[in-house]
Amino acid sequence: MLTETLKKLFNRDLNRLRSEIDAYQNETNLWRIDRDIANSAGNLCLHLIGNLNTYIGATLGGTNYIRNRELEFSLKDISKQELIKMIEETITVVSDSLNRVSDEQLDGEYPILVFEEKTSTEFFLVHLTTHLTYHLGQINYHRRLLDRE
Repeated sequence: MLTETLKKLFNRDLNRLRSEIDAYQNETNLWRIDRDIANSAGNLCLHLIGNLNTYIGATLGGTNYIRNRELEFSLKDISKQELIKMIEETITVVSDSLNRVSDEQLDGEYPILVFEEKTSTEFFLVHLTTHLTYHLGQINYHRRLLDRE
């Protein structure tokens, strides 16, 4: 079943996100930007947390999460430990929410319009996995580039 595959992928990559954030030697570098790097790793992490809690947790899982997308890119200096805690909470929300998704829901239309055209829930969930890995790669590169001694 696709939901089991999605749960494994989200779990794998959210755990990788936790490892990337934890790997920063200098915690202040989580929030560093330089030259053409417009988003810090901390802000990308907040963005991923907000994205998944909105589109999976609130929309499919029925949580009461309310997203403030602007804050995902404007908040600064949240501790590494707090970010890790937020990632761990998101892992639980994503898994619990996906446990509630039926095959009929996967085949059906995603409950809210996100793109210019309607999509199936299946399509949108696969999109969310690629969105996560895209930003995860950016965070990895950010850390290797800007968190050097």
